[in-house]
Amino acid sequence: MRRFAKSLLLSLILVCFQVQYILAQCAMCRASVESNVSDGDTSVGAGLNMGILYLFVAPYLLMMVIGFFWYKSAKRKRRPSF
Repeated sequence: MRRFAKSLLLSLILVCFQVQYILAQCAMCRASVESNVSDGDTSVGAGLNMGILYLFVAPYLLMMVIGFFWYKSAKRKRRPSF
């Protein structure tokens, strides 16, 4: 369990250093945001970036939860029963 916690902490630290790269946008999204900014509406860009972050994090979070329960199940099966 201690090894799992260390690897999870290291993963989270590495992801935190990559946040500026995560905030990138596709070409169509960028064009949409630029046209809205030129019209004076800046809230669309912030909302779009948050949506991209949610879509990015969701699959990894799901896989981490599945992995955690898989690990707990495997650990329980290895425990000797008396």
